[in-house]
Amino acid sequence: MDRKLVLNAQVAIARGHRVEVSEQVGGEDGDPAVLAITDLDTGIGYRRVEDPRGDVDRWLGRVLDCTVVIGGQGAHTVLVVASERTGGAGARSALREADAAVDAAKAEADRWGGTDRAPEPPVERVW
Repeated sequence: MDRKLVLNAQVAIARGHRVEVSEQVGGEDGDPAVLAITDLDTGIGYRRVEDPRGDVDRWLGRVLDCTVVIGGQGAHTVLVVASERTGGAGARSALREADAAVDAAKAEADRWGGTDRAPEPPVERVW
């Protein structure tokens, strides 16, 4: 399963490199927070300054895409990583995304299906 990681740092990792990602499971908003990324092909590691609190989940993956946005207050990196395993944080993320997709589909069905309107009365037919 592909994972999109958005980091508030400029982290350049080449496409195809294997990485080890350490995430804090169950942050304030329930989403996993990336604590550290190690590029296994070059040996370069990137980590946050603050110490981890709670459970830490480590997983391996391969970088599919890396986009570094530079300049200004919004400098950040978007990494798309193909996870080499399924489990813990990946399954939770997939379920959260599936729930969001269901909610969006229900909202769209309500919008197009007319559930907010009263049904039209049947037309009288004369035979």
